[in-house]
Amino acid sequence: MSLRIPAIIAVLLASVFAAAPADAVPAFAQQTGEPCTTCHIGGFGPQLTPFGRAFKIGGYTQTGGEGLASKIPLSAFVISSFTNTEAGQPGGAAPHFGDNNNFAFDQVSVFLAGRITDYAGAFVQGTYSGIDRAFLLDNTDIRLTTPLSLGDSELRVGASLNNGPTVQDPFNSTPVWMFPFASSALAPTPAAQPLLANGLVGNSLGLTAYVWYDRHLYLEGGGYETYGPSLLSLTGSGLGPGSTANVAPYARAAWEWDWSGQSAHVGALLLSANINPAISAFSANGSQGKDLYTDYALDAGYQYLGDGTNIGTAYMLLVHEDQDLKGSFNTGASSQSSSNLNQLRMNTTYFYRNTYGLTLGWQYTWGKANPLLFAPAPITGSRTGKPDSNAFIIEADWIPFGKEDSWARPFANLKIGLQYVAYTLFNGATRNYDSFRRNASDNNTVFLYAWMAF
Repeated sequence: MSLRIPAIIAVLLASVFAAAPADAVPAFAQQTGEPCTTCHIGGFGPQLTPFGRAFKIGGYTQTGGEGLASKIPLSAFVISSFTNTEAGQPGGAAPHFGDNNNFAFDQVSVFLAGRITDYAGAFVQGTYSGIDRAFLLDNTDIRLTTPLSLGDSELRVGASLNNGPTVQDPFNSTPVWMFPFASSALAPTPAAQPLLANGLVGNSLGLTAYVWYDRHLYLEGGGYETYGPSLLSLTGSGLGPGSTANVAPYARAAWEWDWSGQSAHVGALLLSANINPAISAFSANGSQGKDLYTDYALDAGYQYLGDGTNIGTAYMLLVHEDQDLKGSFNTGASSQSSSNLNQLRMNTTYFYRNTYGLTLGWQYTWGKANPLLFAPAPITGSRTGKPDSNAFIIEADWIPFGKEDSWARPFANLKIGLQYVAYTLFNGATRNYDSFRRNASDNNTVFLYAWMAF
């Protein structure tokens, strides 16, 4: 692999620069007049600095840029990649791709992102997936907000219309915005994920209200409902575990400290959803009962920004999910009517001058065995019926732009990442985990990507 990496980087860079129009606008940097390093660790994102979190909570409304481009809330990015897994996937990693060693034009995204008025802003992402060869409505967060005063302290109040739990969250210790920020869509991934992680992201509509007191206390609450069949089709979304039978309540609390070029926070999240299990592309079997998922999560983070020379971050997320699977049990999709799932995710990052980065991550998922829910199947199945998986991730990044004096600032930014994912446990076992002789280590993945924003 080491001999091939320079050539692969050259191919990725060529494809990215060929796809990037020179006159496109990175909306947030142009609107605020700030370099990317003001809002983002590493000068690219999505890790947010305290300034970046304030910008998001403030509804993307802060100004400061000059010229016509500062008033045009449009941006875009493209991602190209190369994926190698330790063992190939018979039949192809995905339609139109080979068993292994695949180059991909992963995605093109276009954003409506920035200030609408002094009290409203938006982050709306539309994506074309080069893997699925389909268009979809991606991360979306539309806000109304206003600053108030409570005594001598600032009180920010607002509301968010978004398309999934934690899409609107300002911290990088929640599922949507947590490391890894880019990963291969052509590599196998563990079957079990808590509902909070991805079950309602991209296929639901949520309305939440929030308060931010004295730049310390963040409180948010609201609810989510899955799209109907027409909206699922229109947005290119998948149904996930099924359709919500009623509004799924969501709550978030966090406390943040900022001092001497450092920042830390602790928080908690709650999501509870009553789900009609999906029987087909969109059908519910409410007469057979529903599945109730209740997720409780604790999260924390620390950032050392210093003078921008040496930067370090660390994040943690622990999720416990109680599962009442009456609907799935009655339809023969679950071995029992109650179960549970747990997930622990941790990562730490070091950046030198917001240019050279190294991140170490760990993700461990475990829970109650369920042989019907986690049945044997080639690559994706489980021989033991257990959801347990354990992965270690290491990623090295190079971000040459995004600084105050960078080339083409603020019109372009670039990130080159080299990621390795190693599994010691996959879908319940280390060896022959799927009952078709595939080992956990066969899914170890090298992922090299070029990500350009403009």
